[in-house]
Parts: sequence; structure tokens; C-alpha cells
Amino acid sequence: MSGANGHPSPIELTGLMAPPEEQWHHLRSFLDLNQADLDAMAQTVEILLRHGPEFVVGAYDHLLHFEETAAILGWEQGADPEHLAERRRFFTIWLARTLGIDLSDDMARYLFRAGKYHAGHGPRRIHVPEIYVTGAISLVQASFARYLAAEMTDAALVAQALAGWNKLLTMHLHLMSVGYRVARDWDDGEIQVTVTLYGRMRAIAQAERVTLRVPEDARSEHVLRKFFNYFPEARAEVFDVDWEDGYRFDDRGTPWMTVDRVYRPRHNWNIRLNGRNLEYIGGLMAPVHDGDEVNIFPPGR
Repeated sequence: MSGANGHPSPIELTGLMAPPEEQWHHLRSFLDLNQADLDAMAQTVEILLRHGPEFVVGAYDHLLHFEETAAILGWEQGADPEHLAERRRFFTIWLARTLGIDLSDDMARYLFRAGKYHAGHGPRRIHVPEIYVTGAISLVQASFARYLAAEMTDAALVAQALAGWNKLLTMHLHLMSVGYRVARDWDDGEIQVTVTLYGRMRAIAQAERVTLRVPEDARSEHVLRKFFNYFPEARAEVFDVDWEDGYRFDDRGTPWMTVDRVYRPRHNWNIRLNGRNLEYIGGLMAPVHDGDEVNIFPPGR
């Protein structure tokens, strides 16, 4: 099935979430994590860093002795030493980057990936319910406050620093939550579809093919939207981005103008469904079925 008058149906993907680094900058702006906050935070780093080892050890002692999290980690009979060491290393790297006040785009992508790991997409495939991801950030904030209150006498400085740490940790929580929800969405659906990759796409996904789930009535757009939300870094390889005006309506029917991204495959990129060029079988509206395969080919394939 092709488009009207026998012409191919163009691939124009919409509705993708903003990339992690864009959400990172947007939330920082909204929270107004400013230079005064950063200066105050910097004056507390030495104290927090000194408490780093006890903080990391104490965090996993807490998880071990809280019945639900011990069960999630498989530690009902005590922590597995190798697994515990892995988690402590991961947490120590996160803490070091946090105390280094890493505001880079790479940090946003790192947190997004950490969220996917917590959703059961990490090396050990352990799913940590989102309530504990949120709770862990609260425990970090509480520990920071306790350490600073015990060792600093300048109440105004402590207050400013803790306000800054709260803003930064809120940014961390948001990016991890985004990654977490994208990963949970990846696994949600009644049917299974494989996406086979070529060229640099394999390096980005670190796989030749990946498998995701979509609803029974899904179309090709659902598969591609899930894929490019899960691997947002792949978009720059495949798509050119245009902006198009549109409208949405509030509860009273009043129209509001919107500007949305439209992702169109770059020249000679080819997306196929079961070996057939997607543009000539209905484009994004082409239905998918259990066991179908989507192929994403770079130019020259």
C-alpha cells in the first residue's frame, strides 16, 4: 500500500521525547540552578567527599536491611560479594561525578542510561521499582544535609548549598526517571518485533538487533517511536529535523499554537518492514504483527 495517487508515503516521525541533554538543560533553567548555588555547593564538596566511603557503604547496608530492597536484589540471605562490589563501584562513580558538579551533556546521557538499568535493562536484568529510585535520591539529600549540619556553622551557606544540591539531585532524578520509563515502555505490549541494525547503528545500540514489544494493533510508527526514544542518540544518524506549526486545544476549546519536531530520514537511509521499503507499504501507518522485523539501513546498503 502506498500513498495517495500511488506515490510513496513519506516517513515523518513525530511525538518523540526531547533528548536527555535537552531535558537536562531545560530543567536546570526552570530550577534556576545558578552561579550562587554552584559557589555554595563547591564550598561543601570537601566535607561531602570525606564522608563518601561511609555514605556508599551505608547506602547498601540500608538496602540490605530493608526487606523489600533486599528481596529485589536477591540478598535475602545476605549480599553477594561480587554483586555488592559492582553496585558500590557504580554508586561511587555516580557520587564522584555528582560531587564534581558535572553539568555536562554526557552526565545527562549517563543518568538516562542509569534509569534504564534500574528498569531491568542492566547487565544483571534486575528491575528496581521506581519508588525506590525516587526514595534513593531523597536519602542522598538527607545524608548531605546531615553531614553539612554536623560540620558547618554558617547556616546561610548551608542553606544555599543544600538548595543547590536539591536542584541538582532533582535533575538527576528526572533524567533517571525518563530512562526508567522509556525502558519499561520498551517491554510493554502483546507482540514482539525485532529491529535489525546496520553500520554505525550497531555501535550506538551495541547490538546487531534488538527486540521490543508493542500493542497488538500497533503500526510501524509505534515501533520506530519506541526505538528512537530508547536510543535518542541514534536520531542524529538517521534523521533530519524540521519544525512544523500546529495547534492544540485547551479544555474550553481555545486553540494554542504549537511547534513540533518532525523527523525525516536523511538521504538514502532506508527503513524496511519485513524486507519491503516502508514508504511503499503504507509508511508509518503500516501495521506490524508478532514476529515482524524492521530493518534500518544506512546509505550504500
